[in-house]
Amino acid sequence: MKKFLIFLGLIFAFGVLFVALGPFYIVDEGSQVVVTRFGQIVSSSTQAGLHFRIPVIDEVVTYPKRILSLDGDPEPMPTKEKQYIIVDTTARWRITDPVRFYQSYKTMEIAYNRLGDIIDASTRMIIAQNRLSEVVRSSNLINESIPSQLDQIVGVDNSELEVAELETANQESEEVKKGRRQLTIEMAQEARKQVSEYGIEIIDIVPRQIKYSEEMTQSVYNRMIKDRNQTAQYYRSLGEGEKSKWLGKLENEKRAILSMAYKNAEEIKGNADAEATRIYAEAYSKDAEFYSFWKSLESYKETMPKFDATFSTDMQYFQYLYSANGR
Repeated sequence: MKKFLIFLGLIFAFGVLFVALGPFYIVDEGSQVVVTRFGQIVSSSTQAGLHFRIPVIDEVVTYPKRILSLDGDPEPMPTKEKQYIIVDTTARWRITDPVRFYQSYKTMEIAYNRLGDIIDASTRMIIAQNRLSEVVRSSNLINESIPSQLDQIVGVDNSELEVAELETANQESEEVKKGRRQLTIEMAQEARKQVSEYGIEIIDIVPRQIKYSEEMTQSVYNRMIKDRNQTAQYYRSLGEGEKSKWLGKLENEKRAILSMAYKNAEEIKGNADAEATRIYAEAYSKDAEFYSFWKSLESYKETMPKFDATFSTDMQYFQYLYSANGR
């Protein structure tokens, strides 16, 4: 009996020790674990709940199951035109297979470092294959807004204003075929090729900020000033052309009005002269002598003030001034 009690005591003590060593572990929501034994993976679990392990021998490595973020450092990267820009990216990723993740990285710190290199390399490769306009723009709205602004300012059709000239003047605003959104998709696709076998899924890569390098900033400012000057010069030329066109129309209308007025005036003068001639003819036919007398008086008014000296009045012209009969 005594031996039996000792045996029960040993079993109880062993059970207490076993429980004290922690044979059970809990997997929380949003977590997943890998259980290793002497460095070898023996099991894994992605489900929340209470699980069993061999105390002391088995080690539980916990990884997050939620979506994680990785913020990269700003890095200078060349575009297709060999223009350097500073790109600051952020990425979202998650662990899909804890076993492969443990085999590849073991710790989160190593995974962050490795992922940072992969994301930087993928971003650099995609940017180097595309023009600067593709990286910083997502649409051609800037190119389409100029003709519409032209309509609002001038108020006539693009065909009348030859907007093709404006597009030529702004030809440095290159057409965007992909855009920044498509490039971010390509960055994520390229990065996924390198991490698919590591139990990691990259959800997306987004450039948080794109800046020009210090060496390029001044040249970009100069280019912007040149573009704006070209646009301003085009508007000035366009305004001068419209001004000349309207002044030409005004001059033509002025000449037409003056021509019509001159025509009407000449017609009125002609009618008046004809009427005067008719009246003079009627008066002459009624009293020829009086008509001659009247015309002579009108002539005296016009000519005599201009005479500096008169040496003789013995002529027919002065017959109504110095004749013997008083006429």
